[in-house]
Amino acid sequence: MSAPTPLADVMITLGARDLPRLRNFYRRLGWPQIIDEDDFAAFELRGVVLAVFPIAQLARDGNAEPDPGGGGIRCTVGIMVDTAEEVDQLTEQMRKAGARVTKEPVDAEFFAGRSAYLCDPEDNYFEITWAEPNNPITARRAVRA
Repeated sequence: MSAPTPLADVMITLGARDLPRLRNFYRRLGWPQIIDEDDFAAFELRGVVLAVFPIAQLARDGNAEPDPGGGGIRCTVGIMVDTAEEVDQLTEQMRKAGARVTKEPVDAEFFAGRSAYLCDPEDNYFEITWAEPNNPITARRAVRA
């Protein structure tokens, strides 16, 4: 039986309070920038596009009010890497670009693997993970490849 085709491509858009600052953070990471406009930037990440857009415009587009941010965690952008060592390497790369590490790379608590948590300059959280090969998420990635 063949694996079903993924539902869709994914773009994650972060509402930016300071677009130039956030755009420069992702540029410092060296992520391939595929769109660069005055009020919008997008970076390609192996199968996902990460975009930054002024928060007021994002709220207007979604018929919502901008969230002023309460300083806590509501969700994370998960980045799955290929090896445990890459968790450490990407954590350090993001730290050097200006990310705040909230959980240093460790053996994961809730799955067999390794993980770390970081925030970009506007407190958008990222979890960098590597899961052992028998993990269902890892197995799904291998099928798609």
